[in-house]
Amino acid sequence: MTALVHPIAHAAPSDSPSDAAPSATSPSSYVVRTEAADDVAMTAFVHSAAMDRTIPLKILRSPDRTAPSPTLYLLNGAGGGTDGMDWHTQTDVVSFFADKNVNVVTPVGGAYSYYADWQHDDPVLGRNQWATFLADELPPLIDELLKTNGRNAIAGISMAATSVLNLAIQNPGLYEAVGSYSGCASTTDPLGRAYVKTVVSMALGANVTNMWGPDGGPEWTRNDAVVNAEGLRGTALYVSNGSGLAGASDTLDGTNTNGPGFVLLNQMVVGGVIEVATGDCTRRLRTALERLDIPAHFELRDRGTHSWGYWETDLHNSWPMFESALAE
Repeated sequence: MTALVHPIAHAAPSDSPSDAAPSATSPSSYVVRTEAADDVAMTAFVHSAAMDRTIPLKILRSPDRTAPSPTLYLLNGAGGGTDGMDWHTQTDVVSFFADKNVNVVTPVGGAYSYYADWQHDDPVLGRNQWATFLADELPPLIDELLKTNGRNAIAGISMAATSVLNLAIQNPGLYEAVGSYSGCASTTDPLGRAYVKTVVSMALGANVTNMWGPDGGPEWTRNDAVVNAEGLRGTALYVSNGSGLAGASDTLDGTNTNGPGFVLLNQMVVGGVIEVATGDCTRRLRTALERLDIPAHFELRDRGTHSWGYWETDLHNSWPMFESALAE
């Protein structure tokens, strides 16, 4: 186990007790501790001053440490990885990156938050300042901890596929490339708003108004990647979506306490409906980028539901784009 403290000056919230702090008079974000599973895999625990709590990160270190490597941030879906459904448990991310010179960082947390900065604390989800954490607090800590070269990329699925686009738009130059897999980029049209509200409402009792305010408010518009697509210019983009029809990854090998049959039924029915909805959003984004003459790779499959097998394939297929964009 390795301990490291690397503070970043940041204003602290006033009404949440801190689980750790380097100084009572100088609140900051810092690495609380790290736990190494082996020479590559480790867990880091990072205290966020913006949220006044400690966030676990699943990290895969670059296998080549003779020179600094870039960093790929992978964001989980609606459950934030706290539900056991994350990149490490549901895909081959560990073996896939075993021979690739990149650090892979996956935060655990942020369920139903859209990884956004919420306007108000929520009675169910608490304080969410994830955009500040991911864009301002975390990168310099990761750069120091892993001795990176400072070049970053980011990818996310489902809920987080919306988040990664907004993080790139709102933080120009932070990410060289973005992968958005099965997300709804639009948030101001009726379908987009309904989709966002459905995701947040999965945390029973959570109030979406605490996130972006009332319908039609400026934060809904600011977090609409279709409206703000110009902000993606200069960023390498891979955007994917299935049709909602069952495909090659809809099989009986899924895992769930209710059995593989339940998983497959859930993927084909619920996952099919969700993928149809995100597909409409994805086509809206494609139209917006084409209108602005912003290049992007769109992978629109004629089969595929809202499920991990397709996102694993998307990660594999988008890796050449990430590798090229992250090269110095």
